[in-house]
Amino acid sequence: MTMSTTQQQSSSPHQAIRSSDVPAVTDKAGGKTSATPATIAEVAKGLLAPQAWTSPKYLYDALGSKLFEAICGLDEYYPTRTEAAIFARHGADIAHAVGPGSTLIDLGAGNCAKAASLFPLLHPAQYVAVDISYDFLSESLASLRQRFPHIEMTGLGLDFSSGLTLPASVRDAQRLFFYPGSSIGNFAPEQAIAFLRRLRANSDSDGGLLIGVDLIKDSAVLDAAYDDALGVTAAFNLNLLRHLNLLLGADFDVRQWRHHGFFNADLGRVEMHLEARCEQVVHWQGGQRRFAKGERIHTEDSYKYTRAGFVGLLEQAGYRTARVWMDEREWFAVIHARAMPD
Repeated sequence: MTMSTTQQQSSSPHQAIRSSDVPAVTDKAGGKTSATPATIAEVAKGLLAPQAWTSPKYLYDALGSKLFEAICGLDEYYPTRTEAAIFARHGADIAHAVGPGSTLIDLGAGNCAKAASLFPLLHPAQYVAVDISYDFLSESLASLRQRFPHIEMTGLGLDFSSGLTLPASVRDAQRLFFYPGSSIGNFAPEQAIAFLRRLRANSDSDGGLLIGVDLIKDSAVLDAAYDDALGVTAAFNLNLLRHLNLLLGADFDVRQWRHHGFFNADLGRVEMHLEARCEQVVHWQGGQRRFAKGERIHTEDSYKYTRAGFVGLLEQAGYRTARVWMDEREWFAVIHARAMPD
């Protein structure tokens, strides 16, 4: 589960930088939508495709981010606790591999808790929190700055999935991109390589990557993780429709859709879909679509890897692997990779 970027800078040592918007677009009723024309075009392209789809970034508005935080505490959702156990068991080794004084760039930071738990080990010189949900991020950073006043902190509210332009306030030295939780799985393998190459291009030869990777395992474990008994993942997925209503002035009736999450073994990925409970017509700014009963919107993929497969992917992206740490069941891996020399 798990992001264009014109930035406005602050002169404060602890900065809050959010992406700027094109002026709001007027919807059919004469009100305001919060989407730019580019966003409306992107979403409409997916909704009008033969197999309707949306980018997973639209799962993460403020409410979606809080729901995902709740997902991370579910019994079925093993990635968070398994990754945390790896850091707890191997934290000293990871810190030794990374070294002190890094510029820690936390991609998809959310509540910043994962990175904050590593501060006492990594001793970063600067912490840069990046998340598409700026409001949620700013709340998280406010409390974090009180706990760690000696660490320079910057918050960036932007979509880093298609590009990443860091402001001058982000230190060049020892940039360590931190991408935990196996969010890299939201990209198809060829897209993941392109994304990792962009990260490599944003660091010098002293840069690196600390990344969490979910590994292939029994399908029953994966199915349960993405379709939990309490229905929190279903609420997280359905909230995407609420987000699109607010963003685009759309009229999705959330009650007329159901969540599906399952492992597609042939493609090596978990898929999330929203399925129409009945025939319906959905309208949004500048467009509409009729959905038949049972028709689905594909909302997210989460690719799973073998250890060797992901190491090979890193090498294609310009990284050399330094260390790999896994849990005892080999369900999850934390990998530190160094940038290959230019």
